Amino acid sequence: MAGIHYFINRSIRPDQFISLLQKTSLATRRPIDDIDRITSMLAHTNLLITAWQDSALVGAARSVTDFSYCCYLSDLAVDEQFQRQGIGRQLVTRTLAQLQLGCRLILLSAPQARDYYPHVGFEQHDSAWTTVNTTATEL
Repeated sequence: MAGIHYFINRSIRPDQFISLLQKTSLATRRPIDDIDRITSMLAHTNLLITAWQDSALVGAARSVTDFSYCCYLSDLAVDEQFQRQGIGRQLVTRTLAQLQLGCRLILLSAPQARDYYPHVGFEQHDSAWTTVNTTATEL
């Protein structure tokens, strides 16, 4: 899309990320009221592809990866006003371009996005499992 510029690992502030999430369906499933957690999420991201229109952040693909075996695309967010313009596809394509050949890109879909991912090359996998740490223990 004309007027959209993409950057690899360009730093973003927690407030910018929160503002973007609030313009997507992800806001209800992300800790947008916990600035410390958002700050930590961004600090521990090792691959961040962002989409900008002028100085406005309009999309982000935030990943944790080893770059060779697997890459967990933990957030794929595009401002709802900018959706259906190819930005999400570009964020995925540019994420894949940073990975070694054969590296698997993995994500958990938001319910509203389940029909989107097959259009950008993902296949559904039926054996994903999750759990949450509910105890504060030190190793």
